[in-house]
Amino acid sequence: MALLLCLVCLTAALAHGCLHCHSNFSKKFSFYRHHVNFKSWWVGDIPVSGALLTDWSDDTMKELHLAIPAKITREKLDQVATAVYQMMDQLYQGKMYFPGYFPNELRNIFREQVHLIQNAIIESRIDCQHRCGIFQYETISCNNCTDSHVTCFGYNCESSAQWKSAVQGLLNYINNWHKQDTSMSLVSPALRCLEPPHLANLTLEDAAECLKQH
Repeated sequence: MALLLCLVCLTAALAHGCLHCHSNFSKKFSFYRHHVNFKSWWVGDIPVSGALLTDWSDDTMKELHLAIPAKITREKLDQVATAVYQMMDQLYQGKMYFPGYFPNELRNIFREQVHLIQNAIIESRIDCQHRCGIFQYETISCNNCTDSHVTCFGYNCESSAQWKSAVQGLLNYINNWHKQDTSMSLVSPALRCLEPPHLANLTLEDAAECLKQH
């Protein structure tokens, strides 16, 4: 079974939220907020719905609960955004709703959006499992909407020659990552800690420590 080694920091910060990074987000959610007053017969639904829309981005980051950085490819962000806008537009096409209905539907769409984002981010990481060696793909950081990338290590190698090349690529990557560390000494790639049985829970820091000991 192919496993995944993510060579990135596994920290997350609360900030904008992935959907916020989409080019149409401001326009769409500005419309949703300004038209919320016309969606419920009960005045109490208005502030509740308004708060849900205002806090949409920050609440998204709080609910992602990812053990990997919240970075999404532009293609998958477009797919998520299209699905969310379609659900929101359909909700707003209706006339005024009975008390409680509109905010409940907003919450349902919010939860579906979180699920879509989680799947999109994780699917991109799983795709790396079908590769052999260091791989990098372009992403957008959900924390600050800046262009970013994810570097990962797939070890679905089909031969010992491919595996040797993959491990050498890993060593080169670590060497570049620690190029300021003069105590780093990289030697033969035939290291036990970098062999397949030991890679399931191997972090970049563990790999670097392993190399220092050889």
